[in-house]
Amino acid sequence: MPSSNRPIITLEEHFLSRAAQAHPNPRNESFKAMPGLFEQFTELGPQRIADMDAGAVTMQVISHGPGDLSPALCRECNDQLADAVRAYPGRFAGFAELPMDEPEEAARELRRTCGGEMDGVKFVGALVDSHTESGLYYDGPEFDVLWKEATGLDVPIYIHPTWPSEQLFAAYKSPHLSEDVTTSILAFGFGWHSDVATHVLRLYAAGVFDRFPKLKVVIGHMGEMIPFMLQRIERVSARWQKKRSFREVWDTNFWLTTSGNWSLDPLACVLRNTRHDRIMYSVDYPFAKSPNGLKWLEELEASGMVTGEELENIRWKNAASLLNLDLNLAS
Repeated sequence: MPSSNRPIITLEEHFLSRAAQAHPNPRNESFKAMPGLFEQFTELGPQRIADMDAGAVTMQVISHGPGDLSPALCRECNDQLADAVRAYPGRFAGFAELPMDEPEEAARELRRTCGGEMDGVKFVGALVDSHTESGLYYDGPEFDVLWKEATGLDVPIYIHPTWPSEQLFAAYKSPHLSEDVTTSILAFGFGWHSDVATHVLRLYAAGVFDRFPKLKVVIGHMGEMIPFMLQRIERVSARWQKKRSFREVWDTNFWLTTSGNWSLDPLACVLRNTRHDRIMYSVDYPFAKSPNGLKWLEELEASGMVTGEELENIRWKNAASLLNLDLNLAS
């Protein structure tokens, strides 16, 4: 168990459920080609704890990997994760998996998992793909039922990148590139980060944050490119006639995580235009490893870019405040 003197909370940490493995997504199956990765992805026990301990992580907030699941499979997935939280109290917490192509069912499952209906386990929010496999985004009024539920429960929704839809893949496919390279460009190489940013702008432009001014949204990977483009977004979005400016929404409705981006360069940008109490450390396990994250935290501390208090906030206090997590530091 890491020292409680300097805790660390990470909250973009993934697993693949038994329910999802029984209905495999071909792109998730590709992880089997990476030695050891799929085993880490599907495990919720000692192997995960060992990586956490090696990176001095006190608590992991665990969420499901990409891909659509039916309402019934989401319940199975969330029940499996709840069992892991019970088995490792104080080390694991959970973000719910939601059936986002059925918004009313998504709201119902959010209420079940975060409202105390799981035999003593309450998840601390939900992590959802940036779009469904069919390419559905969440700016339509049919999703108001979910935003209303999240606001009522006072839990955040983490919008996470996912594999490109068939429409996106067809639009960007090149005869000069292999499908693997195209997928890499459209996914973790670049595209799924810009996809989340575009989704955020769609939510803003559709008035979601005017209708739900207390909605809490988390995005990863140093803000999914938004901090770099923030001034331009502010200027352009001022023409969209929303009640609240994008800057106000950015400052009051959004939190971001570092998640697997082991460079100080993007953080320098974030620190200049984003509230420091909205920045949270994360690893992106199992696709990134906790010891590498710890090295990054040590580099950040040595850089002088943040004060000692700000560093502790990034390491754990901001996440604990947002998610109402009690690390029981006196024990």
